[in-house]
Amino acid sequence: MRLLSRYVFRELAASALLGASLATFVIFLQSQASRALFAQLVRSSASLATIGKLFLLSLPPFFPLTVPFGVLVGILIGLGRMSGDGEITALRAGGVPSRVVVPPVLVFALVGALVAGCASLWVTPLAIRSSLRVANRLLAAQVTADVQARVFDEQFPNTVLYIGDVQPGGSLAVWRHVFMADITPAEQRTTGTRAQVDGPRITVAERAIAVPDVTHNRIQLSLENASNHEVAKDVLTGIHTHSGHDEQILEAQASPELKAKGYTEMPTRRLIAVVRDAERSSAEYIESNIELQRRLTLPIACLTLALVGIPLGISTRKGGRSASYIMAIVLAFFCYYLGFITLTGLARQRSIGVVTAAWLPNIVFALVGIVFLLRLEKPGDRDLMGWLGDASRSLFGLRKLAGFSALAPAEPTVRRSRLLLFQIIDSYMLSSFLFYLLVLLTSFVLMTEVYNFFELLSDIVKNRIPLPRVFTYLFFLTPKLIYDTLPVSVLVAVLVTFGIFTKNNEVTALKACGVSLRRLAVPVILMSGVLSAGLFAFDHYYIPQANLKQDAIRTEIKNLPPQTYLRPDRRWIYGQGSRIFFYRYFEQSSRTMVGVNVYEIDPKTFELTREIGAERARWQPSLHAWVFENGWSRDIRGITETNVQKFQATTFPEIGETPEYFLKEVKQDKQMNYLQLQAYIKDLQQSGFDTTKLQVQLYKKFSVPMFALIMAMISIPFGFLVGNRGAMTGIGVSIAVAMAYWGVGQFFEQLGDVNLLPPAAAAWAPDALFMLTGSYLLLRMRT
Repeated sequence: MRLLSRYVFRELAASALLGASLATFVIFLQSQASRALFAQLVRSSASLATIGKLFLLSLPPFFPLTVPFGVLVGILIGLGRMSGDGEITALRAGGVPSRVVVPPVLVFALVGALVAGCASLWVTPLAIRSSLRVANRLLAAQVTADVQARVFDEQFPNTVLYIGDVQPGGSLAVWRHVFMADITPAEQRTTGTRAQVDGPRITVAERAIAVPDVTHNRIQLSLENASNHEVAKDVLTGIHTHSGHDEQILEAQASPELKAKGYTEMPTRRLIAVVRDAERSSAEYIESNIELQRRLTLPIACLTLALVGIPLGISTRKGGRSASYIMAIVLAFFCYYLGFITLTGLARQRSIGVVTAAWLPNIVFALVGIVFLLRLEKPGDRDLMGWLGDASRSLFGLRKLAGFSALAPAEPTVRRSRLLLFQIIDSYMLSSFLFYLLVLLTSFVLMTEVYNFFELLSDIVKNRIPLPRVFTYLFFLTPKLIYDTLPVSVLVAVLVTFGIFTKNNEVTALKACGVSLRRLAVPVILMSGVLSAGLFAFDHYYIPQANLKQDAIRTEIKNLPPQTYLRPDRRWIYGQGSRIFFYRYFEQSSRTMVGVNVYEIDPKTFELTREIGAERARWQPSLHAWVFENGWSRDIRGITETNVQKFQATTFPEIGETPEYFLKEVKQDKQMNYLQLQAYIKDLQQSGFDTTKLQVQLYKKFSVPMFALIMAMISIPFGFLVGNRGAMTGIGVSIAVAMAYWGVGQFFEQLGDVNLLPPAAAAWAPDALFMLTGSYLLLRMRT
């Protein structure tokens, strides 16, 4: 029996490890942790060792969810394979009951429970605390002189900075055409004439050398050909100074400290003390107790899911890893986790006790599993897994080939099949590929949606959001998840398809008939190209509208204010000419700028040539002009005023910007197709807004869909190489390739976001790297 126990244990371990790894990777990829990780890599001065540490610290919070799922996957696939290959039948024929596999499986599940329990009770809180400490330390040292050009930068307290051009120079940066506005109240300023003036203190300079001072969290500026301009309180007197060389300091804003959500970072011992000391009717007791019970119950799910998985795996008479994977998702995510989420939501509403809500799923699964185990040896049991696999295959018309002799009855037919597409072998290859693609894509989308549901549960319960509304949110979230996960699904589907063909010697038989490996790959490559084109069309016609709806519902679930499409905080606007506008408030209904200043600058010398100030500026449609009221204007040459005027009401015909120019609509890139995004970027650029991230996303709307084709090209050679080691080895390889795809893509995107790479290069560089790699592997493949 020791030999049998070791055999069963090995059979389960590989599938469980790969199943848990794949689930962890998919959920991590869709989480905020992945985006924050690469933002730290590019934006901070962290070493690769620190980034690696942050990556490892971000994984443990997912283990309490994914380890039980992996255990169930291992049991269903391992025992299903033994049953499908007749090994369980052989045991029974030898007089050994099938229950003999129960003890080693339960020992395996116990090991999984210990791993999940260690992660839940100790490693996860410690990892969250450690990652927050590292992230906050990096945020505190992120002062940099690499400021975005032609953008109004307001990251410095009480200072607005606009730079015409930036020339990075290692530890320092050279800025050209510098415009700075000190909006500190006059009596609080440390420079200038302080209490004698009113309004912003304007500094313009032809050139500046910026050196970051990380120790003091500031930037030291050496300005060349700089001039300062202030307006006295009587508004008719201007105070102007000029200096060939001037020194100034920009104090950087302290980064906000990151904090954990709820009680997730609290050590378990301290959490137990909080639960013990809190009032039983208080919200603190309910939230802390739910977190405590979650840490205790999720690891036990390894055992309770195993009790259900053992009879399901043993009763399988037709091996099917895909059917086992689907069953694992249904049981783990849609039965266990969804039940846990729903019951804890009821506990937050005080409709049920916290302990009862947390432990009820385990109790139900344990009872069902025991009943199934008692009926294990009774005749008349149904092959549920085999039925599920047959039903899935019948959906695509997938049938095993009885033999390859029927494919080539005569030499002419063989030659035609080599040249023409969509012969019998092409249909067989495509049906297999599409079957696994649908299974994997459905799995990835469903896992991510369950994780999102779990993440929003507290807001759903607190804000009393009805379940139909939540399901509507998940429905409109699905298109985005399909778009995000389809390339990885293609990768895994290709590896599994060709891996199984190779293991079953179908590839050898086809090669014996004169069909090369490249010819076998043609229909899959063509279908992947069709999928890439479909992704682009999907993103162009449907996804933006779906994202608008799901973002609006998510805002409703979180009880946030309705999304505003106008940014009242954008008070500095670069005009259509060399003109800068500043207003304290824009009244949309009357189309009036309150407390407005206009600064006209010579584009060649970048000197201030004219300044206009008024209490308000009102748009007059009949005049098609702005009417400035109770204000003044002055023309400036160097530091000399040549014309100063005070007026009650006047217009300036050269100012042709309409109110719509100032009312910029705020949109997210995912809510627009590429044509809309292109026009939006052009509009923002004219006004001096940062569009670097939007430009990267514009090019990614073309590059991301291409990855469905690229993933097929790069995975086909691996599929043939790992085939003899089984489909699960192919999944393991796919995890490594997908991690590389995700890592390279995120890295180059962050480089583009901080303007270290041109937006087009940042978006297309991952495609180029993987395309070259895939082409090389395909050309080097032994056919």
